[in-house]
Amino acid sequence: MPACHRGDMLCGVDEAGRGSVLGPLAVGAVYSESDAVLIEIGVRDSKKLSPGTRERMYDQIKDVCAVGIAVVSASEIDRLRKSVSLNEIELNMFVEACSEVPVSAVYADCPDVSEARFSRDMGGKMKGTAIIARHKADDIYPIVSAASIIAKVTRDRLIEDLKREFGADIGSGYPSDCRTMEFIEKWIKDNGSPPPHTRCSWEPVKQMMAVSKNTRISDW
Repeated sequence: MPACHRGDMLCGVDEAGRGSVLGPLAVGAVYSESDAVLIEIGVRDSKKLSPGTRERMYDQIKDVCAVGIAVVSASEIDRLRKSVSLNEIELNMFVEACSEVPVSAVYADCPDVSEARFSRDMGGKMKGTAIIARHKADDIYPIVSAASIIAKVTRDRLIEDLKREFGADIGSGYPSDCRTMEFIEKWIKDNGSPPPHTRCSWEPVKQMMAVSKNTRISDW
């Protein structure tokens, strides 16, 4: 992994839950003057770590670095998407999480297909701060790897809260998870509407609702 430059306070930022159909979107930011402490912890892209390792590293990162966290609920995402794109939602969350401490540069895991455009847009909201937005930045820069761990553990803990709230195994919240989709489908069948904390603006949920309505009409 290439190291970030030294000498000033730097920030890495990443998200967890962007594509999920159930649960929140979480953004984590990590502030550090050097990659050295993060390299010593052994940070990597959170997707390449076991849940137990992520939890341990989450605590280690918070012991040695300042951290910023932004969370947006499923219902807030649905509301915001009526007027802005998901990239814009994430951009504003990145700026919020990266504004806890003055920094000279931000390293961001880029959600936009255009790294240059996202860097420019984020730079426009963080005047005087260098923005380095890269695809797979969580695999390139240790400070973004650390941020991905903060975001992932934050979201995982919120999903565990939802499991307790529902009293059911809702899976990971992603549409690729059959447990999640079966849970939502059954809830719609039993209640006629998606469960709380579902992103109703997501296409798979719209399709489930369309099927449910057609089934109910045909039952008459």
